Amino acid sequence: MKFIKKSELFELKDFFILWSTQSISQLGSSMTGFALTLWLYEKTGSSLGTAALAICSYAPYVAMSIFAGALTDRFDKKKTMLGCDVFAAICTITVFVLFRTNCLATWHLYVLNGISGLMNTVQQPASEVAMTLVTPKKHYQKTSGLRSVSNSLNSILNPLIATSLYSFTGLNGVIAVDLGSFLVAFTALLFFIRIPESKHGKGEPILVLTKEGLIFLRKNPLIMSLILFMSGVNLVASAFDAALPGYVLPNPKGGSSVLGIVTSCSGIAMIIGSLIVSVLPKPKNRVRVIYLTMLFSLGTENFLLAFSREPVLWCIGQMIGWVLVPVMNANLDVILRTTIPVELQGRVYACRNTLQFFTIPIGLFLGGFMIDQICEPFMMAYGNLPILKTLFGTGKGSGAALMMLILGISGSFICLITGRTLKKYQYSEN
Repeated sequence: MKFIKKSELFELKDFFILWSTQSISQLGSSMTGFALTLWLYEKTGSSLGTAALAICSYAPYVAMSIFAGALTDRFDKKKTMLGCDVFAAICTITVFVLFRTNCLATWHLYVLNGISGLMNTVQQPASEVAMTLVTPKKHYQKTSGLRSVSNSLNSILNPLIATSLYSFTGLNGVIAVDLGSFLVAFTALLFFIRIPESKHGKGEPILVLTKEGLIFLRKNPLIMSLILFMSGVNLVASAFDAALPGYVLPNPKGGSSVLGIVTSCSGIAMIIGSLIVSVLPKPKNRVRVIYLTMLFSLGTENFLLAFSREPVLWCIGQMIGWVLVPVMNANLDVILRTTIPVELQGRVYACRNTLQFFTIPIGLFLGGFMIDQICEPFMMAYGNLPILKTLFGTGKGSGAALMMLILGISGSFICLITGRTLKKYQYSEN
């Protein structure tokens, strides 16, 4: 089974450097985010309170993404990425200083996460375009698989390393590793990577560039439909992310270590899926692959977690639910990169981010709110009924199990309904 030929190494040199070092930096940032979630849940015991960390990151990201792509297309990609990385590092250092001086409060984390989210608003589309510019078109599916591998490794290592470091060194050790990973990525990008630049869009007004991105999406109903479909998927997935800590941490068989293991299982599944998609031949119908893989993922994991009480079954649920996600991502990535002209990708990806990801903060809020204010109180009042006790168990965490059932039904419904719409579109890479 061939993966990367020797003759391809030179062609992909810049991609490998950029991909590997940015992946290391993303791992460090994710570890800090996971550790802060553990720290905040210890302080508040609230699913909504911990979900608010992610909400504060995504809210500015979603609100400003539509303009960020225009900025990306107008300015130098490399300088944009370097500047955003520096701001993100400053936020991490601020958390470290506040923690070391015993001044760290919940509102500090919300504000700093908001600033980091704003920087990521500009950095993410710049990074997407940079990956396109340093990758020959014939390698899009293969490099997409490699990026899925790194994302999967992040999902595996992030909770495991963060939990271990947090247990032994607290936030100090986690943040130190995060800053070290930032230095690696920053140095590599500054000195060892050349990113070609397109002159298209430079000097044009931001609003004009933003409008071009929206016009492109309006004229390409397949891309718009896929984006709206994924926004529905993200709504359910983000609500699941908000529910998972409230499901695992208070469970008698759960806790922070178990949460780290369960979370890492999704990464293991994505590693398997990423390796598979990297060597798969081109499918006959990429659009069909996208909605069927999401139907399988959302229609299995949520139901299994809702009705199970054993950590091993939670892990199996994560594996089943995530193994096909890289397959979906790779096919969606190829459709976007081959359909959107490279000179428009920054502004179109940014518009995509706003439309596809605006449901994430909504889902995080709904997931936390539903558990804290509806599902947990409901199970506290009626959880001793035989049918509810059998299905969802008792005590804190049973409301989160009920929420998992709601998410399983909602996710399956979204995939079945929107899948029918996607069937009518044809896509060709020629």
